[in-house]
Amino acid sequence: MKPKIGFMGLGIMGVPMAANLLKAGYPVMVYNRSPEKAEPLVKQGAGLASNPKTLARAADVVIAMVTGPEALGDLLWGPDGAGGAFNHSKVFINMSSVSPRYTRELAVELEPSGVTFIDAPVSGTKKPAEDGTLVILAAGPQDKVKALEPVFLAMGKKVVYCGAAGQGSMMKMFINLLLGVMMEGFAEALNFGRLGGLDMDAMLDTVFSGAMNSPMFQVKAPLLKENHYPAAFPLKHLAKDCKFVVDTAFELGAPVPMGQVLLHLYQLGWAKGWGDEDISAIARVLEH
Repeated sequence: MKPKIGFMGLGIMGVPMAANLLKAGYPVMVYNRSPEKAEPLVKQGAGLASNPKTLARAADVVIAMVTGPEALGDLLWGPDGAGGAFNHSKVFINMSSVSPRYTRELAVELEPSGVTFIDAPVSGTKKPAEDGTLVILAAGPQDKVKALEPVFLAMGKKVVYCGAAGQGSMMKMFINLLLGVMMEGFAEALNFGRLGGLDMDAMLDTVFSGAMNSPMFQVKAPLLKENHYPAAFPLKHLAKDCKFVVDTAFELGAPVPMGQVLLHLYQLGWAKGWGDEDISAIARVLEH
């Protein structure tokens, strides 16, 4: 018998992830601060909870996919928070992007409730979420992660076990640092070539024909060509993650000079009003 899933957070990622759980045959109840976002899922058979606590009481496995620590804290510990319904029979999976330090502190805060806590952010954006091809970066008790694989594989194509709680978030920071470096580098190189008189199609052909080819470059190239950036991963969210990277690096004594530069550039893009556009809108920052 499939466990009952409670899914909190119905944004760009949450809606398709919850939809894939429904498609896989899981009973799903959802909660979102703006309940209208739940309507497509309710039409597909999801239940709708009036608050996080009601959702957590009804579910065996509670999943959160929200924008960061503040939103997650509200869901868990705010009025009618889900944390008040946690006990030893339940599992809580945080799939939101938060810092490793926050995750470790959350694990300590949750421990008295007896709930099994899994730290499982994802690598992938809107399209992989829709296609069910996310990479799940899972951390926590290894036997529990293994037991939850069918749930994870309803939303993704692979589960990478990262270690104790906090290490999933650390892996997320690692991969998003690389993502930021690659995205900014691609946009910077194309802008450099454009100002040097190179044709955009010729530059892309050069990249795609050699060792520098990348699936991410393939996906982002049309946006850069058209100077149109519908969000698959909003720029403001990568700016937030860059701050987590820089803060974590400071705690670790890890040099991240590119991380520092990325934080500045993505914050600048956010300040200029492009925060809700895709991360590839970093090109706008470089052009101004």
